[in-house]
Amino acid sequence: MIYDRITHGSLDYCLYRYGRSKTLFRGPRPDLDRPNFVFLGSSETFGKFVPHPFTRMLQTRLGLGCANFAAMNAGVEMYLKDPSVLLACASARATVVGVTGAHNLSNRFYSVHPRRNDRFVRPAKMLLTLFREVDFSEIHYTRHLLQVLARTDSAKFAIVVDELKSAWIARMKSLLEMIDGKTVLFWMSDHPPGDLTKNAESVDTAQDPLFVDQAMLDELSPLVTQVVECVATPEVRVAGADGMIFAPNEEAAALNLPGPAFHTQAAAALEPVLRSMA
Repeated sequence: MIYDRITHGSLDYCLYRYGRSKTLFRGPRPDLDRPNFVFLGSSETFGKFVPHPFTRMLQTRLGLGCANFAAMNAGVEMYLKDPSVLLACASARATVVGVTGAHNLSNRFYSVHPRRNDRFVRPAKMLLTLFREVDFSEIHYTRHLLQVLARTDSAKFAIVVDELKSAWIARMKSLLEMIDGKTVLFWMSDHPPGDLTKNAESVDTAQDPLFVDQAMLDELSPLVTQVVECVATPEVRVAGADGMIFAPNEEAAALNLPGPAFHTQAAAALEPVLRSMA
């Protein structure tokens, strides 16, 4: 629950705000007056604890600016409400849209914070009616909410999952239609998309991107220039947090995020695609 906190340690994220956006993005601040690529996404793209995330590596390899507009635990909700970022996408050579989880967005069952999309704000009447036995007053994060719902009643939880998946597809379609120019849909995870969320009783709520499966990506593929999948290799999984910079009390959080080896793999997967669009 603490993965979104940007602590002041030995790693400087050069946080900045762009235009009228209220979100803090990872720097260094890009020069958007020059040719560039824009990256939207969540924790994977932000690269917490990683000195040189794949966006920085690509900037060096491609010789073009790479604007990292990712934010910790961001969902599609944040970008739909941030015209400054969408304006930056319009002038980019291409926009790389990282696949985010389907849980961090407002829907018919609950609402999330407009910028910190992992924050559970309030349940809707539909959720209160469906889960009368649940006390929502002590729940502050979407993942915790879903863990509680899954434990309470798997059949009812499946209804919520279906709503989240439908809402995610609709919002992603809206976002992709709003982005001018070339777009790359980027899957970065320790597993391939597959059909991992068909049975709600077997859903792992710690899995990212949560609830997103191959059928959902297939529905979006006609709206993008290219889809790129980057699934961590066995070597990358073994490397884990090697090379990450974090305080002793942040080790648990670091182990749940992509390490430098995974960012190197991601850069290698995206480089030939973006080079063709430069």
